[in-house]
Amino acid sequence: MRQILIDDLSQEELANIDSYLKRSVQTGSINGMYWLMLPDDLYGPAQSGHDNCGPFFFGIDLGKASVSFEWLVRSQSNLHCSCISYATAEQRKFLFRFVDRMLNEEKIKA
Repeated sequence: MRQILIDDLSQEELANIDSYLKRSVQTGSINGMYWLMLPDDLYGPAQSGHDNCGPFFFGIDLGKASVSFEWLVRSQSNLHCSCISYATAEQRKFLFRFVDRMLNEEKIKA
């Protein structure tokens, strides 16, 4: 899986990230799982024409000492469709900006 991984986090840093994610993105049904919604204007060729499969998200997994951000753009309603694909360059920029903003706002020196 292609992903951004930030590891060796302290318990305080994990708590700060958890709080930030709860305020900023959708909480998943599994503890520690979050969903960052991809804005419509950043839909790539794989998502175009798949309105019934949207909205689309990046998965975020908060672990015991790490947080990972998947590069896979997922559909909320469909697990097996061609619209599920790895992020385009523009979609990755969006994800990296989110991660950078989170680290800066929570003062995490990763």
